Amino acid sequence: MCTVCGCGQGETKIEGEHGHAHPHAPDGFSYVPHHAHHHDHEHGPEHTHAPGLSPGRMVQIEQDILSKNNAYADANRTLWKACGLFAANLVSSPGSGKTTLLVETIGRLAGRHPLAVIEGDQQTSNDAERIRATGAQAIQVNTGKGCHLDAHMVGHAFARLDLAQGGLLLIENVGNLVCPAEFDLGEAHKVVILSVTEGEDKPLKYPNMFAASDLMLLTKTDLLPYLDFDVEKCIEYARRVNPQIEVLQVSAKSGTGMDAWLAWLEQGVAAAGKQA
Repeated sequence: MCTVCGCGQGETKIEGEHGHAHPHAPDGFSYVPHHAHHHDHEHGPEHTHAPGLSPGRMVQIEQDILSKNNAYADANRTLWKACGLFAANLVSSPGSGKTTLLVETIGRLAGRHPLAVIEGDQQTSNDAERIRATGAQAIQVNTGKGCHLDAHMVGHAFARLDLAQGGLLLIENVGNLVCPAEFDLGEAHKVVILSVTEGEDKPLKYPNMFAASDLMLLTKTDLLPYLDFDVEKCIEYARRVNPQIEVLQVSAKSGTGMDAWLAWLEQGVAAAGKQA
């Protein structure tokens, strides 16, 4: 299991991918999936134990893994900046409505920008197929027993996309509010998605994710009349963890808040284009 987060070792599969060389890897780097570095322990960083390994050695392994990931993330970021590409990493727990939100987002953008999606799931290509049904490009990354995307996986997947200059890259991470917080993919922003069908105290329970995110989308707001969910308390909790976090309330079903979400994306695309 992975020394960073405790996820299981598994074979990562990227649609159409057969090689193992990162297309924009930093000089001197060869890739070993982070799940394979060490897998004889049972827990994440706060509870990690491995027979024969001291706590100090475990910390060193974790630092090495994250350092290598960050080098790939920097390579992704450099490439995307040169392309004038705006990349957003969408993170949430399972069932928050990420894919439904993406489908509605793509439909509303209506070809305004070149757009592609990288889909992360442990198994199946269901979400990528839903995205492709809108006419947008999508590549599925199956992480096997892994519980998050890393920068190397994303770099491989991006190499299989045909995304023009000044485009929009939306990355739908594996449903998990813990591990994706630790892994930079090269994105401009993490966007944490929290549905009103979850508890309003999620930001306090999973503070690292909300601290790492620049925007919180509170989704499924059309269901608020039927739920006991305190919106103001949820926003208060999120800003207690991250005072700078932006918050948008949206419903992909009713359309409430979608214009504000699209405006946020448009602003990011425009800023990325100026930096190219």
